[in-house]
Amino acid sequence: MWKKIDWKRTVTLLLCILLLTPVSTEASEYWPEPPETSSAGVVLMEASTGAVLYAKNDTEKYFPASITKIMTVLVTLENSSLDEIVTFSDRAIDETTGSGIARDYGEQMTMEQCLYAIMLESANECAFAVAEHVGGTMEQFAEMMNAKAKELGCVNTHFANPHGLHDENHYTCAHDMALIARAAYENETFRILTGTKIYTIPPTNKHPDEDTVLRNHHDMLVTYRSANRKYLYEYCVGGKTGYTEAANSTLVTYAEKDGMTLICVVMYAQSPAQYEDTTSLFHYGFDYFQLMNVAENDIKYSDSSDLTTGMLNQNQPFVDIDKTAAVVIPKTAEFVDVTSEITYENISEDVVGTIAYTYAGRDVGSADIIKTGVVIEAFPFENQSSDQETETEQEVKEVSTIQVKPLTVILIVFGILLIVILVLLAKKLYDNYYIIRHNFTVWKSRKSEFSPKRKHKKRHKRHKY
Repeated sequence: MWKKIDWKRTVTLLLCILLLTPVSTEASEYWPEPPETSSAGVVLMEASTGAVLYAKNDTEKYFPASITKIMTVLVTLENSSLDEIVTFSDRAIDETTGSGIARDYGEQMTMEQCLYAIMLESANECAFAVAEHVGGTMEQFAEMMNAKAKELGCVNTHFANPHGLHDENHYTCAHDMALIARAAYENETFRILTGTKIYTIPPTNKHPDEDTVLRNHHDMLVTYRSANRKYLYEYCVGGKTGYTEAANSTLVTYAEKDGMTLICVVMYAQSPAQYEDTTSLFHYGFDYFQLMNVAENDIKYSDSSDLTTGMLNQNQPFVDIDKTAAVVIPKTAEFVDVTSEITYENISEDVVGTIAYTYAGRDVGSADIIKTGVVIEAFPFENQSSDQETETEQEVKEVSTIQVKPLTVILIVFGILLIVILVLLAKKLYDNYYIIRHNFTVWKSRKSEFSPKRKHKKRHKRHKY
């Protein structure tokens, strides 16, 4: 008979099993929850890896305002020297408004002084003068900016001027701006410029009796206005502010802590959201993420047994992992959780491939596979030119010369004669094949005729006995 099922007890038992059973979670599926941001377009990027830790509308088009000047300074540094003399044209004075340092027609400053004025005081006339000096015209310099943007991989950027004053054809996006900011920060001179809090320009030909004092406007780096003292950030090392009515507030900020450099880009923010969002994202990045060196942690590729090590495995590896390469992952994860793949897209004279790393479906860094410059030493038995032969090598050659003995010659001749005789016999047999075959058939036929008589004789003899 069927027993009545106690459903209440059964359900309770199943629930207990489910609650007590450990749930398997993949570490690679976890990515820390980011803070809320009110700015329209935002990106938080780790500088050394290019890994994006947080993004919001990162490819949407926005007006950049004066953060444009990061690209202006980068292009200028790559195409001029700091001691060059820049002369301010009429256009540089007449066609710029807004922030500036009150330069005059024909005023002269060094390129270094102009760049400090651009980065600290966001001087529009200095940006225009520098553009004309480097590009010939402001428009030609803008094309240089666009070419650089394309080189860096920007996908939604177009510059129409070097200062960021409003132009409908002058735009970028948060992700592209992060790429530009990252490239600029790789330049040592730019790092000095963006991290400077105060700088003094000595008297010039148009201001012969006074210094021009420049102060950085970034409220997370220095107290420019006492009311904004609360936005000072201990780990901030530089950045650039921006504002126009069309662009609203824009901001690029660099911060360094625990060996990690973060870049935060904020676009179309309602002040003071640009500072609040940046501060929250820096806390998020430094609190929840870690930077790990690839060569020190990737056993799969850094183990010398897995590398091509040269002839007879006695030389140093031909290739090695870039010792400076790193990945950025959550602090709750380990390096073994990262997925890697070797690609061969960006090879060069020194780079033979790249290891791309991903975690939780995100790009978290890469490492170049570089040539080590190892040269295989010549083998001791390798051919040498006659004028470099040593006495020992000459002796080896003399010993290796074949010495012919009489018995050897006789045996060789005898073997050859034997082979010739066998060949001749084979040919003889082949030529008389049909004759031999006919004789054999006749002999066989005669044998069969006499064979029965002999058998009858034997039977008769047996009967006689």
